[in-house]
Amino acid sequence: MHYLPLTRLACLTLLVFTGAVGAQGVQYPATRTVSHEDDYGGIKVRDPYRWLEDLNAADTKAWIGAQNGVTRGYLDALPMRAHFNARITELWNYPKTSIPFRAGGRLWYRRNSGLQQQSVLYSRATVSGPVRKVLDPNELSPDGSLALTLTTPSPNGKYLAVGVSEGGSDWRTVTIRELATGKVARDTVKFIKFSGVSWTKDAKGFFYSRYPEPSADDALKGALSNQRLYYHRLGTAQASDVLVYERNDQPSWFISGQVTEDGRYLLISMSRGSDSNNQLFYANLGDPQAPAVKARVKPLFETWDAAYNPVANVGSTIYMWTDRDAPKQKIVAFDITKPARWTTIVPESKDAIDQVAVLKGRIAVNYLDDVKAKVRFFGLDGRALGGLALPGIGTLAGMRAREDGSEMFYAFTSPLYPTTVFRWDAATGKSTPFEPPMTSFDPSAYETKQVFAQSKDGTRVPMFITQRRGTTLNGANPTMLYAYGGFNISITPDYAPDIPAWLEQGGIYVTASLRGGGEYGEAWHKAGMFERKQNVFDDFIAAAEYLVREKYTSPKQLGISGGSNGGLLVGAVMEQRPELFGAAFPAVGVMDMLRYHKFTVGAAWATEYGSADDPKQFAYLVKYSPLHNIKRGTCYPATLVTTADHDDRVVPSHSFKFTSAMQAAQGCANPTLIRVETQGSHGYLPTDKRISELADKWAFAAQHLGMTMKPKAM
Repeated sequence: MHYLPLTRLACLTLLVFTGAVGAQGVQYPATRTVSHEDDYGGIKVRDPYRWLEDLNAADTKAWIGAQNGVTRGYLDALPMRAHFNARITELWNYPKTSIPFRAGGRLWYRRNSGLQQQSVLYSRATVSGPVRKVLDPNELSPDGSLALTLTTPSPNGKYLAVGVSEGGSDWRTVTIRELATGKVARDTVKFIKFSGVSWTKDAKGFFYSRYPEPSADDALKGALSNQRLYYHRLGTAQASDVLVYERNDQPSWFISGQVTEDGRYLLISMSRGSDSNNQLFYANLGDPQAPAVKARVKPLFETWDAAYNPVANVGSTIYMWTDRDAPKQKIVAFDITKPARWTTIVPESKDAIDQVAVLKGRIAVNYLDDVKAKVRFFGLDGRALGGLALPGIGTLAGMRAREDGSEMFYAFTSPLYPTTVFRWDAATGKSTPFEPPMTSFDPSAYETKQVFAQSKDGTRVPMFITQRRGTTLNGANPTMLYAYGGFNISITPDYAPDIPAWLEQGGIYVTASLRGGGEYGEAWHKAGMFERKQNVFDDFIAAAEYLVREKYTSPKQLGISGGSNGGLLVGAVMEQRPELFGAAFPAVGVMDMLRYHKFTVGAAWATEYGSADDPKQFAYLVKYSPLHNIKRGTCYPATLVTTADHDDRVVPSHSFKFTSAMQAAQGCANPTLIRVETQGSHGYLPTDKRISELADKWAFAAQHLGMTMKPKAM
């Protein structure tokens, strides 16, 4: 188990019924401007669309409605929209299973029969035993507007903590169900964000982290402060919850707690933001069946010099995954009372560690070998115990095990291999598929290959290209290039049910692993942070230039896509090299680099980007901030911006302001449209809305990248 880490009537009428004629006859809704400017150390920066930051204002809602109306009319008229909607629906309609885990003597997992809005929670006593449906969120919320975000059974299997959020917002409300009766207890725990729940061994309560209750206006955009760790005892009101740990001297810190599998210790991690470094504390709970939930909290590591991620314990010995003095990570062990005296169990190697799981007597380590998964086993003493045979070259999409068990569940995927769960048995060394998927897509006519582009400074940038076998490299293939490049997140080759619909029509799909990610360890991550963020953009440009130079595609037929930090990437690169791309898809992007830190969790990203409040950091942020580098009269690629009304991570005002500025500045006939989903969030959409958004994206891409409908799917 890994222990961490939405005025006046006159204005409404104007917004809805008047506008400017834009690309290809598109009449954009008029967007008013205001005379607002900010002073950054003597440098004045205009912000004419500041009013769009008020998500609850009537004129903002009217603007959204008007923009959605224009966008919907445009997308519905695209020639291939109906095809993509139908085909993606077919491709999506197959069973999908999450990685199972054991708790309370049972196996737990979520499964979607194909087109259900949300996956259903099931359990079974054994791998081959009868299946019991535990909780169907589609019965709670048929339209998927309430997202099931947390399902955590108690250690004795009697209770289930259930977390839901409106529209998939990061705010969670947790209730408790009695599993034998299905009865919902009176316990209700609110204002949870960026936290799960961790039961004590006696199953009488759980630890969780929460924020103070936000006002209605602040719920979706207010800056977060003062997260605290609490203990909730079953049958009591939240007002009676025990405050376990807080840092009033550091209101911006994140605090999380996790009980070790044996129930002996509470491990508390504190982070200053989204970087990997953290502090680690602990509390000795004593007797697992009568835990001292208010036990004294003691420090283990509080130097902010590395990542300290405990993964298991055997008695007082803690096994930990860390990058201290090891940029590609290592695994160490120490006695909890003597953390300074540790022993290296699995030393750093040439490949970065991506995932770790601990089962009885051994540690499973997934390495990234040039971004490809490679799993090795080690004894608790560090002895090499062989490797795990994977189905091919691809991605390990997670692995789970218990420290007292001899099995491990893992998921494998690659661009042409649907995510499949396997159970590995330590006794036999064999892997067996667990409820394997069966899709309507035959991958045999397609191939994925890895290539490397060379960035501006000579850095080698890995890419995975998926296409039909025998594709002619004549520079005329519609191609989509996806990347992320940040926050130590690795982009590895995986399967998405919509991509085959693009491939079948002659398209090429490419992912690039850029600096800023974790593919090659912390040094690779740091090379894309702060003032070095331009390296990430250079890597993406190099990947695009490779595809053009090697005649996979041409600029007019090359699209770029990315979400969140990847939306920032797309926005920055389409401005720096607009002639290199035919279409751009910035999704839920961080587009205002001067104000991102003033909303919700944005301040945490200052450890990755820097903050405009610092004059030196302002100087480089303003150079690439997508909102602030739009040049009037430039011909930008056809652009479809996507966001959601309940995105309280990257607030939608980023996309609202960026779209408004782009519509005003566009110097050619290429359209700039925004699609704002309702009852959706940063990473959540129910299945029907997800398919609809993807159909819109691929139809827009087909239209602007020169794809023509094949008489029959290839």
